[in-house]
Amino acid sequence: MLKHIPNALTIVRFLLIPFIVYFILTGQYIAAFVMLTVSGLTDILDGFIARKFNFITNFGKLIDPLADKATQVSVLASLTFKGIIPLWILLIVFLKEFIMVSGASFLYGKKLVVSSRWYGKLATVLFYVAIVASLFIEYWNTSINPNSPLINFDDYIYYLAILTTVFSLIMYFKQFYQEGYLKKENLKIDE
Repeated sequence: MLKHIPNALTIVRFLLIPFIVYFILTGQYIAAFVMLTVSGLTDILDGFIARKFNFITNFGKLIDPLADKATQVSVLASLTFKGIIPLWILLIVFLKEFIMVSGASFLYGKKLVVSSRWYGKLATVLFYVAIVASLFIEYWNTSINPNSPLINFDDYIYYLAILTTVFSLIMYFKQFYQEGYLKKENLKIDE
């Protein structure tokens, strides 16, 4: 029963997504920040427990990155809808995640499980930092001091996160190619 704790924590992250989105859309940025922090803490905790007690499962390797992606895309979509960040940021992230999920699904169909690497985790962390900065700036500009708004320093964090996410996509393709997953003979679909 204990070995399912990491996966249960991952499911909690999925359950938190509607609350985070709701709080962003209704302008409750502190509540959104709290829910996002809880989500991030469960992400750290599930990984720690899985590694510490050797509760790593193929299901966990698959579902954990999906929870990250779902949270990230949902929050960025909410911020885009509110006009806090530009649409192009969401489109780039969505395209990258679509490619990654499609590739991971293909490899999973071939009984290969893709696990995340440091560069993918770095991109995720940078997006979380950028999102928190956006929430802080929006809270400051709408609730604390609307007469003296903060500049959008979060834009620079998003730029860095975008560069890192493109780098991670390139590195994953390089890794898959070097390991032979993307070579012509290995791309044949089993009938």
